[in-house]
Amino acid sequence: MGGERRGDGYLPLFETREATGRIAYRLYVICMFLGICMIWAYRATHIPRKGEEGRWVWIGVFAAEVWFGFYWIITQSVRWNRVDRSTFKERLSQRYEDELPGVDVFVCTADPSIEPPILVINTVLSVMAYNYPPEKLSVYLSDDGGSDLTFYALLEASRFTKHWIPFCKKFNVEPRCPAAYFSTMSGPPYIREAEEWWAMKKMYEEMENRIDTAGKLGRIPEEVRQKHKGFSEWNSGITSRDHQPILQILIDGRGDPNAVDNEGVTLPTLVYLAREKRPQHHHNFKAGAMNALIRVSSEMSNGSIILNVDCDMYANNSESVRDALCFFMDEKNGHEIAYVQFPQNYNNMTKNDLYGTSMKIISEVDFPGLDGYGGPLYVGTGCFHRRESLSGRKYNKQNKEKWESIPIGRKVDESSHDSEERIKGLATCTYEENTQWGNEMGLKYGCPVEDVITGLSIQCRGWKSVYFNPVRKGFLGLAPTSLAQSLVQHKRWSEGDFQILTSKYCPFIYGHGKIKLALQMGYGIYCFWAPNSFPTLFYVIFPSLCLYKGISLFPSIYSPWFLPFMYVIIAEYAYIILESLWHGMTLKGWWNEQRMWLLKRTTSYLFAFVDTLLLLSGIAKSAFIITAKVSDDDVSQRYEQEIMEFGSSSPMFTILASLAILNLFCLIGGATRVMMDGGISVLETLMLQFLLCGSLVLINVPLYQGLFFRKDKGRLPTSLAITSVVVAVLACLIPIY
Repeated sequence: MGGERRGDGYLPLFETREATGRIAYRLYVICMFLGICMIWAYRATHIPRKGEEGRWVWIGVFAAEVWFGFYWIITQSVRWNRVDRSTFKERLSQRYEDELPGVDVFVCTADPSIEPPILVINTVLSVMAYNYPPEKLSVYLSDDGGSDLTFYALLEASRFTKHWIPFCKKFNVEPRCPAAYFSTMSGPPYIREAEEWWAMKKMYEEMENRIDTAGKLGRIPEEVRQKHKGFSEWNSGITSRDHQPILQILIDGRGDPNAVDNEGVTLPTLVYLAREKRPQHHHNFKAGAMNALIRVSSEMSNGSIILNVDCDMYANNSESVRDALCFFMDEKNGHEIAYVQFPQNYNNMTKNDLYGTSMKIISEVDFPGLDGYGGPLYVGTGCFHRRESLSGRKYNKQNKEKWESIPIGRKVDESSHDSEERIKGLATCTYEENTQWGNEMGLKYGCPVEDVITGLSIQCRGWKSVYFNPVRKGFLGLAPTSLAQSLVQHKRWSEGDFQILTSKYCPFIYGHGKIKLALQMGYGIYCFWAPNSFPTLFYVIFPSLCLYKGISLFPSIYSPWFLPFMYVIIAEYAYIILESLWHGMTLKGWWNEQRMWLLKRTTSYLFAFVDTLLLLSGIAKSAFIITAKVSDDDVSQRYEQEIMEFGSSSPMFTILASLAILNLFCLIGGATRVMMDGGISVLETLMLQFLLCGSLVLINVPLYQGLFFRKDKGRLPTSLAITSVVVAVLACLIPIY
């Protein structure tokens, strides 16, 4: 079916606009670059002679500043050509309502103790209630934990959805995640729906109680087990790491005439899958689960579009499917788009974003900038894929998909049981042997960030991607509620990105001649996270130690060379503060982000760098760490009060505490030297070091509180306080040469 014409052209299904303020921004970049070059010139022309005090520290600071300048240039690539997107869903409905493609939704979970089943099914229910033809919507839950508790929760959800979906559509509910909806509503919005509203809430709470009770008991009620054949799969005493493939069609929206809601309308298909796990076979973590889902779904529903979401990222906007299709089905440009990436947003953020997990700048600046050069990274959740782009196919501009010709659903004369038995073989451990799965087909294996490397390979095959950030967010998840969770999460991300840099998929090599240089640089922002740790550590430690020893590393405030340093500091911080405030952050939120920037660089990224080297040398093996989605009540309370959560001792915390104490000692020692050795004249030559060390002390205030002043369970252990003081004292006693 053709598009509507206006004059001699089609009305597009989406619009792309250039971001405002480009000229002012580019002038700022030019001035900043000149300032950075002048700092480099100062360092190169003022290196202390051999034998002079502080020579090697000076050279180290010079190297660090060269790195920071290089990395700054890399980060500007995403700000140079930012674009914004908007969609026209009414045009999509007018042209293609009867020809909308099948959509398969993949929800992935791995451990019921970390990702509670009630959390998982709330995500499932939210995507099942999308405003989309139910006969063209199929939802697959991949349970890599192989848990009967998760299966039981999904079975409960399959019954609840018969009431939930018509309720959502009748009253235009948003969001369509029941837990989120009822938690934000103290009562029905209108009197006319009060009876139905309270009845639905009661039904949800009863289901929630049954699921929670089963979880606490660690078993399913016997009368429930006997009513559904699916529970027989767990009769053999299977474990999460050793079990046969389990495939259960809970709602067969294509082949079962009884698969209808309480108003007689067809329900979306709902499938439970636990791929086979055996100790002797590597299962390739989430990438392996996704590839099993791709194969299984291709035989059951074969939706042309695949949406994958993490189990803690519920659908917050019932129109997201139609938004994505505006890009895929656009007559002029849709055929070249492989995936549409929505941002990761969170519904449990504190006012000032204590752990900097909102990633505002990434979602509001970096990804729109990447979109201007061919598309954003694939981040593993909230992403709509064209199925054929995940099959390893290269982009061909002559191959324009005819959506209406694509079959949807399995054979109509085949029963659910027959489908399950036939398709189970696609989810076995041995199916992928001697195939291209994990290499040329599906998601790539061998990297903790399988999503990023998969998106890069898709773009290098000629496809483009799109970033879409609607006013009503498409997906909302759970942000880490403790410092340890946040640091571990970033350790995994930065380790995976650094592994990409050191592999054959390095964006600057693998992407050369295939994607634009600016897009390669955009990938480099994240691939260089781990290497950032060493220049940052050097800059955090040695200028402060030199302040303690009275060794000047920066020009005097009366020197002309002082000006480029102050210009770069003031201009850069003025810009990033304005950028943060413009995109909705508070001033305290910006400060919290600066703190987390430092903490991550000195711990998460450092450990990621070291672990990658151990992996490359064959000493260690790759692992996939799941971030906990639940926390204790007292932890949650401190999080809501924006009190930083420590609560345990770890190598990361030892480093952070030692650096905090070291900078405090150096600031005190430097101030003492100023008062004893000449006052203002000494201060003139050490001013920038005082500014640097003082800033580090201010950033570390929560650490000092956790070490010495707090009495709650979230404080740092006393033993760690003693260790950090000893380490700092020893560092201050080491002579600087």
